[in-house]
Amino acid sequence: MALVRLVFVGTLSTAWCCSALPAEPASAPPSLSASPAPDVPSAAAPSGGQAASPGPAEATKPTPPPVVPTRSAGFETSQDYVLQPGDDLQISVWKETDLTAEIFIRPDGGISFPLAGDLPAAGMTVAELTAALEKRVRRYEPDAVVTVMVKAAIGNRVYVIGKVNKPGDFALNRPIDVMQALSLAGGATPFANTNHIKVLRREGTHIRAIAFRYGDVQRGRKLDQNILLKSGDTVVVP
Repeated sequence: MALVRLVFVGTLSTAWCCSALPAEPASAPPSLSASPAPDVPSAAAPSGGQAASPGPAEATKPTPPPVVPTRSAGFETSQDYVLQPGDDLQISVWKETDLTAEIFIRPDGGISFPLAGDLPAAGMTVAELTAALEKRVRRYEPDAVVTVMVKAAIGNRVYVIGKVNKPGDFALNRPIDVMQALSLAGGATPFANTNHIKVLRREGTHIRAIAFRYGDVQRGRKLDQNILLKSGDTVVVP
């Protein structure tokens, strides 16, 4: 009986000793690669903000042509401006200093220019007069390039008369409608009948009267009657 008890106690002591020992950590599995992977050059732009050098296609891309200034610079007006007697013109030929002159359109509508002689100008646009001058000058200077500048649009004028604060004539150097012409004339007087305003327009040998009701336009109605004025138009405020 004593022998059996001793064996049982010894077994318990062995079990307790084994459980108290710390467990060995599990060994990590071997790495699949023995050395780190080599660096692969990136396709992005290099550090320092410098752009990558262009490829063959970009290097051969054609350079756009330089922007050439148009004739609208300086004192020149739109090429669609219609010339009138009294307009002050500056006409020059490129690389020909002797062919430069300041010319007023005569009351008969004509001008005179060296190598071009006498030719009509009133009623023509700036582009049309430029082409006509070039055609004549190129008889003597085949490569001539003519420039026409309107220094002062004196000939194109409209007139406002009647019961306005500042009646008179006004230069038509930009598009002006009836309301704007009345503003240039200082507006109507308190006794003006603004709903019976007339625009007198000469068409050939006839004069046409165009009705204008200030009250309608002031209220934002029937705005089509606020027409753009033409050279020679007369606004009559009764």
